[in-house]
Amino acid sequence: MRAALLLGVGGPEMLEVRDDVPVPEVRPGQVLVRVAACGVNNTDINTRVGWYSRSVTTATTGSAYREASAHDAGWSRGGLTFPRIQGADVVGTVTDVGSGVAEGLIGRRVLVDPWLRGSRHSGDSLSVGYLGSERDGGFAEYCSVPSENVHPVSSDLSDVELATFACSWSTAEHMLQRVRLRSGETIAVPGASGGVGSALVQLAKLRGARVVAITSAAKHDDVAALGADRIVTRQADRVPEDAMEANGGPFHAVADVVGGPDFGGWLEALRRRGHYVTSGAIAGPMVELDLRTLYLKDLTLHGATVYEPQVFSDLVGHIESGRVRPVVGGVYRLEDIHAAQEAFMAKRHTGSLVIRI
Repeated sequence: MRAALLLGVGGPEMLEVRDDVPVPEVRPGQVLVRVAACGVNNTDINTRVGWYSRSVTTATTGSAYREASAHDAGWSRGGLTFPRIQGADVVGTVTDVGSGVAEGLIGRRVLVDPWLRGSRHSGDSLSVGYLGSERDGGFAEYCSVPSENVHPVSSDLSDVELATFACSWSTAEHMLQRVRLRSGETIAVPGASGGVGSALVQLAKLRGARVVAITSAAKHDDVAALGADRIVTRQADRVPEDAMEANGGPFHAVADVVGGPDFGGWLEALRRRGHYVTSGAIAGPMVELDLRTLYLKDLTLHGATVYEPQVFSDLVGHIESGRVRPVVGGVYRLEDIHAAQEAFMAKRHTGSLVIRI
């Protein structure tokens, strides 16, 4: 089959598209999916460049491999095995099943939950794996996964549109479930034009919340179309303050994938007993925290990475209800994966980039 192989930690040259890669074996309890499309995400870049390594302290600029240690370059702070097929946002059709799996799945169009829990699932993030990291993913014509990870989906959306959901939207849904966002509450969304950010805006509005979205001036119209109540232009040193002014006061919650120097300001922008949730740090992982802000305001900080399976089921329900819409920022061929990752790093798009297999 054709597949894009990641040969090691490094620059784009470590990705090589080949047409002689063996089709994955289907073992008991697994299914084989013919991949139709697969989204591109931060985790693809972060894994390739080793950004998760503790030795990396910079923003996600794509050059982290110069600092990364191969011993802890994976998302779980463990080593990576190469070659590896990346790609977590798999949409496709089940073509074969292993023993113990109902044959009724064959021929079904499915979304794949990228978290690989298996029998080791214990609630500990180190006991699970991620598609495209600990197991070969969807930048290939075929992908094998545990049967419990495939979710048949009934939708008029195209394969490319469905490929925007799995990673970014499950992350966003998890973040909002972590802070228990309710109707009438207010939430700030830094980085609102990205895959997770654009999903956060829509899912927060679906819950009846008031959303203040932060983005660049060039993307105001795109983010407004997602339903944000107020939009704040991102500018140095003033983002949390400008957002709080636009909101007319402090927030119930902040859902952040940006991190970096604004972290402390976002805690100041929360009301008493407010919630801060993060699932990324594209502006940098090293932040300053005034512990007095944390304890004097009775704040709660949440990390959001490994979610319970119900989160993905809830996401599929949102999709099938037609109450959320995909945001496709660009479509690429598998052979153009270098260009796709370059475009992803440039951040000129809104929503998600997708590779059509």
